Amino acid sequence: QVQLVESGGGSVQTGGSLRLSCAASGFTFSSYWMGWFRRAPGKEREGVACIDSDGRTTYADSVKGRFIISQDNAKNTLYLQMNSLKPEDTAMYYCAVTRSSFSIDYALGHPWVMDYWGQGTQVTVSS
Repeated sequence: QVQLVESGGGSVQTGGSLRLSCAASGFTFSSYWMGWFRRAPGKEREGVACIDSDGRTTYADSVKGRFIISQDNAKNTLYLQMNSLKPEDTAMYYCAVTRSSFSIDYALGHPWVMDYWGQGTQVTVSS
């Protein structure tokens, strides 16, 4: 079965960096596209970044220029490099995968299209 396991979260100060990882199994990693989403306390889940099977990427405006999504097909692992972190980036971060035909741009704004989710990893940024 599909399994997604996130890691790499933690507590950092404003301006710091973290790299999240998502180890995937149970599906052909390079054939589907994946994304990172987050949910802050009291807020709706929102898209952070997505990457399709061709390596095309899309980002939320709030993280453009600071975050980079990438994947290693040989390791079946998705990454999110987060730089210049801000307190408003504090949230639980989830990776997700989908077999849908929606575009990654659409999925970024509509998390419901994702089929499988990891358990999440907490990121806390202090000022």
